[in-house]
Amino acid sequence: MSSRATLSLSTDGPAASHLPRLERQLRFILEIDRLKGILRRTLLTDGSRHENSAEHSWHLALMAVVLAEHAAEPVAVDRVVRLLLVHDLVEIDAGDTFVYDAAGHADKQQREQCCAERLFALLPAEQGAELRALWDEFEERATPEARFAAALDRLQPILHNMATAGHSWRHHGITAEQVLDHNRHMAHGAPALWEHVRRLVDAAVEQGWLG
Repeated sequence: MSSRATLSLSTDGPAASHLPRLERQLRFILEIDRLKGILRRTLLTDGSRHENSAEHSWHLALMAVVLAEHAAEPVAVDRVVRLLLVHDLVEIDAGDTFVYDAAGHADKQQREQCCAERLFALLPAEQGAELRALWDEFEERATPEARFAAALDRLQPILHNMATAGHSWRHHGITAEQVLDHNRHMAHGAPALWEHVRRLVDAAVEQGWLG
């Protein structure tokens, strides 16, 4: 018997608002486990398989701890970590939208908003509102922490592409111009990291990994 069945924590059934606080929290915790099943285009750096979105979020959170000194402005690292742990939870319903997929981006915002409404409502009201506010903050990129978090979110797949001979770039026929255009907002959150990315793009072009 599954742990969900044993603990009576399925996300189906009575409205979450009528459940005891702990049960609502545990329902949310079990629900976000689904993020481990959302595959991204990016390979692990050893090239063995595609990473999932939960691994991506963990990687970014630790990157924030290590690279905080490169933020454009002083940032509260703990808040950056919280932003990064929450930012992709909506992919549980919406899936991972490839950054260079124009068609996928047409309804991306709507799909992700719908998931945010459902997912954060599983929690007790004040906790749900707190995590939803973090998700909104990341999306809006209006704070130094959100801009830095967004820069890390763009840096990581570039590093993975460089470690895997441009795997996802080559597979999808991505050009250097596309990489620079879609990632230039990194300069607002971490200018030193953006300059490093520009050098990586030049190196990828020389290797024939980018058009």
